[in-house]
Amino acid sequence: MIFIFKFLIYFIDIAHKKKIIQHFKKIFNNKPINVIDVGAHKGETIKLFSKNFNLKSIVSYEASKKNFLFLKKFENINFDFELKIKNIALGSVEKKMDFFQTSESSSSTFCKIDFNSKYYKRKKKILDFFYNQDYILNKESIQLHTLYNEFKEFNSNKIDILKIDTEGFEFDVIKGTKEKIASIKYIYFEHHFDLMIIKDYKFSEIHDYLTKYNFKKMIKIKMPLRKTFEYIYENQS
Repeated sequence: MIFIFKFLIYFIDIAHKKKIIQHFKKIFNNKPINVIDVGAHKGETIKLFSKNFNLKSIVSYEASKKNFLFLKKFENINFDFELKIKNIALGSVEKKMDFFQTSESSSSTFCKIDFNSKYYKRKKKILDFFYNQDYILNKESIQLHTLYNEFKEFNSNKIDILKIDTEGFEFDVIKGTKEKIASIKYIYFEHHFDLMIIKDYKFSEIHDYLTKYNFKKMIKIKMPLRKTFEYIYENQS
């Protein structure tokens, strides 16, 4: 039953992802690109981007130790691009912070959950049908690093795409680039508008921050079955 549920979500998301892929294909037109993948989960972005783009390199970050076990399997694949996989959490500053591993692994997050929100209650009813376990499986204190300090890992001074999927922690990752943000051409991220994830910022703050660094919003697409949108911002410099 769980497999069927995951397959249905995956199938629904395919059409949505095609819009993102088509947008980037028009831009890069088979040019070799460098990608940073923050919130790599189980390698969905690695698979999607390797099938659709001429990749030069991907550096993938995943905070969850449980998810990272799946991600490590990609190290055994002989790709024709450079792949680095790191079990490292990224944020705005170097510090320790509680990380919540959820039964729905793609929703694991540094943000607290509002269990009284209507969105959570609706989601929990669906999940209870498929998962016979608590929503929060465990809490662990994890050291945060910043992308600014991680730039030494990249063979190129220019990053074509910074993809971020960190369940409400996206702005923290962006702020962690500091002045290195000028080296990034496109930032592709999601933002949750449901009240289930307790964030300390609003979308307008991300927009204002990126605008200050001369980024322009190019794409806004609603994700299926979620109060979540995906955005692509382009560096105009």
